[in-house]
Amino acid sequence: MELRDGVIGLRPIRQRDQRAWQEASRRNRDWLRRWEATVPPTPPGRITGPRPSYRQMVRYLRHEAAAGRMLPFVLTYKEQLVGQLTVGGITWGSMCSANIGYWIDEAVAGRGIMPTAVALATDHCFHGLGLHRIEVCIRPENGPSRRVVEKLGFRSEGMRPRYLHIDGDWRDHLVYALTAEEVPEGLLRRWRTR
Repeated sequence: MELRDGVIGLRPIRQRDQRAWQEASRRNRDWLRRWEATVPPTPPGRITGPRPSYRQMVRYLRHEAAAGRMLPFVLTYKEQLVGQLTVGGITWGSMCSANIGYWIDEAVAGRGIMPTAVALATDHCFHGLGLHRIEVCIRPENGPSRRVVEKLGFRSEGMRPRYLHIDGDWRDHLVYALTAEEVPEGLLRRWRTR
């Protein structure tokens, strides 16, 4: 599944994206470090394996996608890989919900690329998959990420204390959400007409 609006696109992550993905990650390491998930310390006596390679990560993401639990996309701008957006935690049944997480290359941040990508993914979740609710959880001090969802009209639902392990500690997150009924015309359309 590929999603596109002009020069902005979302497509499934691939093994052949390795060089571009690693270069973007390396170039943005310092900029993203404060916001990226980390693995909490291992309890004494428990053994953990090494950090997965890019290839292992892609295999895992594609396996989860095939199982219907995740949509792992790379974000492209003018056909260049500039970030990643993942629809995760897809839950069916009486909940029909998911969450969205994302990062973007600092060199292209602030150009409306990420709001467009989130709108594309949200519309696909609502109108393509039939999900009912999308959440985005963001650290309170991450102003640029908060602006993305606020521009799109996601509503703030409060704080989740010590919600996710990020940058070496358990961090509070603000929860933003949107339901399909709130954007019957589609989120991308609403974003484009604001």
